[in-house]
Amino acid sequence: MARKVLIVDDEKNMRHMLEVLLKEEGFETAAAEDGEEALARLEAEDFDFMLCDIRMPKMDGPRLMSEIKKKNIQVTVIMMSAYGTVDTAIESMKLGAYDYIPKPFRADEVVLTLKKAEEREKLVRENITLRRAVASEFAFDSIITKNPKMRELLETVTKVAPYKSTVLITGESGTGKELIAKAIHFSSPRRDAPFIPVNCGAIPENLLESELFGHVKGAFTDASQTKRGLFEEANEGTLFLDEIGELPLMLQVKLLRVLESEEIRRVGDTQQIKVDVRIIASTLRDLADDVKQGRFRSDLFYRLNVLNIHLPPLRERKEDIPTLVDEFIRRYNQRLGKNIHGISPEAQEMLMNNTWAGNVRELENAIERSMALAEGTRIEVDNLPPYLRKTMGDGILCIPDNELSIKKVMRQLEEMLIRRALAKTAGNRTQAARLLEISHRALLYKLKDYDIDM
Repeated sequence: MARKVLIVDDEKNMRHMLEVLLKEEGFETAAAEDGEEALARLEAEDFDFMLCDIRMPKMDGPRLMSEIKKKNIQVTVIMMSAYGTVDTAIESMKLGAYDYIPKPFRADEVVLTLKKAEEREKLVRENITLRRAVASEFAFDSIITKNPKMRELLETVTKVAPYKSTVLITGESGTGKELIAKAIHFSSPRRDAPFIPVNCGAIPENLLESELFGHVKGAFTDASQTKRGLFEEANEGTLFLDEIGELPLMLQVKLLRVLESEEIRRVGDTQQIKVDVRIIASTLRDLADDVKQGRFRSDLFYRLNVLNIHLPPLRERKEDIPTLVDEFIRRYNQRLGKNIHGISPEAQEMLMNNTWAGNVRELENAIERSMALAEGTRIEVDNLPPYLRKTMGDGILCIPDNELSIKKVMRQLEEMLIRRALAKTAGNRTQAARLLEISHRALLYKLKDYDIDM
């Protein structure tokens, strides 16, 4: 479909020349001799682009631009003028023009500018489509649950989503804290602004302040240029502070100051920068206990804990497992190009009997792996991860009749005990290591060895 261009110029020869040129390039054209006529045409029909002279009788280009903005007419404007200066170009951009072409111009200059504008419009449309798809994916109604507590929780969060109130999401690893944070963001008026997640425990302490607040050139040895921080990047949007309990005490003070003043200061700078950011924080730690132990500031805790959302572990809402399995099968059929229709009753029973120390994330990983290995049209017991096949019902280790390797069986037993300890301690590795009577370092090594994501 040809793109429509409205040519607005008081010179008849210029209008005719541009119409001939653009029709040869495949554009559909219309013309107007002044701003008043152009505005009437824009109100009567849709145009993709407008080539508009700045100086015209009755209504000039800048005034036409103001009217377009006031009436919220959607058209990409390229201004033209034989009296152009740098100030003219800047003023045109301020009024909302996409570009500016000084007269006299070459024919290929006009065509190239329109082609660039066309590519930009394509990217804008794709971006809008992508944002709508993302917003739909992370909407509250896309969160799968049959659990009464989860449904009540989602109703509460839906009510608070439109407001700027700070939210603290708590729960074990893998329960979907970031998913809830995204649902809050994409259900709020901030949905078209950035959602920026940052893991407070994954960034070295000496870099975290610069990462959050930015720095000016020369602030420290490696600061070769000024850098915006994540607070500035998230301006008018949402900053998701994952694992907020890992934030060092020194930065807790600065975060509290930002929450209260809505201003940040880059490292090495003396100027304050105003920011409009909604904060959503999450943690798997007991922050109230950390406050008692002096590891977390009480004033920051109360400032973050305006609305507390506690996500229950999967083992406390096992009625959701079959529905989640169906959703993951649908999702990974598309990603893996598979045609899996379901799961065998025996395999489903094993999923229901597992304690799911890694919660929904662990279940999703198990389904993805099972689907990759499945050869038929449903997931069978043999497709499930080995550790799921080791326990049946009462948690007793199941050893195949033909398995005689002490080394293999001991590994199976060790992995089962580690998962059981993590489930019992709600994912707390330090407490799990004590129950297992091994060092914390040894537990971390074994988690990596058995690919346990906690």
